[in-house]
Amino acid sequence: MSTLRDPVGPKDRKVYVRRRLIVLLVLLAVVAVVVLIIVRPGSSGGVASAGEVEVPKDLVESPAPDSDDADGAGDDDVAACSAGQFSVTPATDKGDYAAGELPQLSLSVENTGEEPCSADLGSANLQFVIVSGDDEVWRSVDCQENAEHLAVILEPGKPLDTEAIPWDRTRSSPETCDISRDPVAAGGASYHLRATAAGTQGTGTAQFLLY
Repeated sequence: MSTLRDPVGPKDRKVYVRRRLIVLLVLLAVVAVVVLIIVRPGSSGGVASAGEVEVPKDLVESPAPDSDDADGAGDDDVAACSAGQFSVTPATDKGDYAAGELPQLSLSVENTGEEPCSADLGSANLQFVIVSGDDEVWRSVDCQENAEHLAVILEPGKPLDTEAIPWDRTRSSPETCDISRDPVAAGGASYHLRATAAGTQGTGTAQFLLY
């Protein structure tokens, strides 16, 4: 006969029955806790699938802007620079060059307005011209290859300098791109660099001497 129903011992039978009931209740409580841990209420298997897990909104990346914008707008909040909204200044790395030294040509662009604006400052929209007196001796676009477009946001009052390009001290024309070109005069000859960016003519020129 079961000792649970008919306990044996020196104490009263009710005492043993009460003790066994307490033990059973404790065991049932432990089992219930384990079951709740393993199988959570309302879930199909206790582990959420990847599709059910939500990413916090502040961690969701915003869609990238359309890179096909050819006018350089890039950002809906930044308008294209209007005519006269930025200035262009031509520059060379030195004022005079010894024999064999190649002048490094660049330009600086500055937004003279009060709001940021976007301009295409890729090589397709930049032009350097070198003149000596009335003689236009070299143009960067004569033999340019792989011209590119590059949208740049110009902040007011923050000049941007282009990467310098070397001039090989020769004359240029579209007809001489694949043949040897004639060198320009040196021996202290004076030259002036002009520049244009995004349709805006540069202010003044950068003068330099060739030896």
